[in-house]
Amino acid sequence: MTPNLPNPAIVSQSVTRRLPRRYLLVLCLAYILPGYIGRDPWKNADISAYGFMLEIARGQTSWLSPAIFDQLPDVSGLLSYWLGAASIGLTSEWIPPDFAARIPFIAMLAITLLATWHGIYYLARSPSALPVVFAFGGEAKPKDYARTVADGGLLALIATLGLAQFSHETTPAMAQLCFTAITFYALAAMSYHSISSLALFFIGMLGLSLSGAPSLTLIFGVGGLLITYFDNRYNNSRGTSQTPRSQYLNYAVMFICILFVTAISSLLDLWRWSLTAPEMSLTFLQATTRLLLWFTWPTFPLVIWSIWRWRNQITRIHVALPIWFGSASILTMLLTRTSDRALLLALPAFATLAAFALPTLGRRLSALIDWFTLFFFTGLAGFLWVTWIAMQWGSTPAMVTKLVPGFVVSLSWLPFLFAMMGTLAWGWLVSWRIGKHRSAMWKSMVLPAGGATLCWLLLMTLWLPVLNFARSYSPLVDRVTEITGKANCVDTLGLSVAQITAFKHHGQLKVKSAKIVNRKQAQTNCPWLIVDADAEQAIGDLDTRSSWKYVTKVRRPSDDNEDVLLYKRVP
Repeated sequence: MTPNLPNPAIVSQSVTRRLPRRYLLVLCLAYILPGYIGRDPWKNADISAYGFMLEIARGQTSWLSPAIFDQLPDVSGLLSYWLGAASIGLTSEWIPPDFAARIPFIAMLAITLLATWHGIYYLARSPSALPVVFAFGGEAKPKDYARTVADGGLLALIATLGLAQFSHETTPAMAQLCFTAITFYALAAMSYHSISSLALFFIGMLGLSLSGAPSLTLIFGVGGLLITYFDNRYNNSRGTSQTPRSQYLNYAVMFICILFVTAISSLLDLWRWSLTAPEMSLTFLQATTRLLLWFTWPTFPLVIWSIWRWRNQITRIHVALPIWFGSASILTMLLTRTSDRALLLALPAFATLAAFALPTLGRRLSALIDWFTLFFFTGLAGFLWVTWIAMQWGSTPAMVTKLVPGFVVSLSWLPFLFAMMGTLAWGWLVSWRIGKHRSAMWKSMVLPAGGATLCWLLLMTLWLPVLNFARSYSPLVDRVTEITGKANCVDTLGLSVAQITAFKHHGQLKVKSAKIVNRKQAQTNCPWLIVDADAEQAIGDLDTRSSWKYVTKVRRPSDDNEDVLLYKRVP
C-alpha cells in the first residue's frame, strides 16, 4: 500500500467559518459590474473585437471568417465574436450595441468566479488535500474545510491585479479565461459528479478552442486526463476512489472529447501557430519577472509558498492540476507576443494554489499580508480620492494634464455616490479585520480582495471620464466630426479596425474603404477622406489632384503617434 505522505494542513474545525454569502455576492457584483457599465470601448483589442461583433450582427461579414475591409482579427476567437454579435442582434431595439456586446462577457466573468470556486472546493475535498486527523478529534470536517478553502481561493482570484482590466474587456481573452475555468472545474470534480463533469469538460474544451486557443485546449485536456488517471490510481490503492470500470469509462469519454474538439478546430481552421523563441537576455528576464510579479500579485508569492509546503504531494491532483494549468499558461506567455493576455489563463490555477497556502500560513506571515495590504490599498485609494478632489476644485495635477491634455473635468453624482459607498465599505472591512473576532482561514485574503475591488471601483467611477478620454477614440472622432459636419459617409485609407469601428460607433458615420489606383487615383464616393498618418506616403501626391484638397491633420489628444489626415472632395 502507498504510504501516507506528510500533510502540511493542520486545521481545526474552529477556523472553517463560512464566509457569509451575502457579503461575498456584494463583493463579486462590486467587482464585476464596474468596467462594463458606463464606459466607452477602449483601444485597441476591446474596440476591435466590438467592431467584428457589430459587423457580424449587421450581416456585413461572415460568421465563420469575419473581416473588416479585408482585415482579419488578431485572434481567431470566433465564439466571442458570435456571442457579442448574437447579443447585439437580440437587444438592438432597446440596448445600445456597445453595452449589448458586453452582456455575454459579464456572464462569463461571473461564470469564471463561480467555476473557480467550485474547482477549488472539489480539489480541497480530495483525500490527499484533507487536513491532518487529530488524535482526540476536533479537526476540520471535509466539507467545511473545502468550503473555507474555496472562499479563500475566490478572494485570491478577485485580489489578483492582472484580472481587473482584461476580465472587463469584450475580447477573446475573457472567453478563454471563462472556458479555462470551466475545464479546470470539470477536471477537479470528475471523481464526484462524472456525468455533469464530463459535460462541462466538453463545453470547456470546445469553448476554449473556439475562443482562439486550440493548442492550449489540447494541452489542458491531455494533461488533465493524465493527472486524473494517476491520482485515481493513487486513491484506488487506498480504497478511496470510484470503481475502475466507471473511471475507464470517464477516460474514454474524455479522450473522445479531446479528439472531437481537435477535429472541430481543424475543420474551422483555428490552428494559428505564432510562437516566437524567447530572448534569453537580462532585459527579457527582467521584463518577464516584473510582469509575473505585478500581474499575479498577491497570489504569486503564495503560489511559491504553497508549492514548497505541499512539495511532498506535488503529484496529487489538488497540487498537480493547478501547476499544470499555470505552467502551460506561463509557457504560452513566454512563446507568444500577447504575454499578458496569455498569463491571464493562469489566474484560476494561481488562485487555487494560493488557497492551499492559507491552511499552512503562520500568524506572523498572515499579519504581514494584512498590514501590507492595508497600507497599500488605503494609500492607493487615498491617492485616487485626493487627485480627483483636486481636479474638481480646478487644480488638475500635472500628471493628468500631461497624459490627457484637453480633458475637461466634470462631476457625475451617481458614480460619486457609488465611490463613497465603496470607500465606506472598505472602512468597515478594515475595522472588522483589525477588531477582535473569531479567526477564519480566509481572513488573510479579505483585505487584498476588498482593496482590489475598492480601487477598481474608484477607477471605474471617479476616474472613468479621465480613462474614457485617455483610452477611447471618442476625442479623436469628435475633433474629426467638428470639421466634417454631418457627412453622410466618409472614405478611409490605412485605418486600423479599431479606428474604423470608432468612427462607426462614436461618429455614427457610414465608413467606406478607399482604394488607390496607380497611386494618383482614389476610388471614392464620399465627400471626405480620412487617412492614417502612417499611410500618407502610400497615397503619393493624392492631395495635388484637383478633386481632393488636404484640410488638416487631427491628433488623438492622449497619443502623439495616432494622427489622421483629412481630405475634402473638391467639386
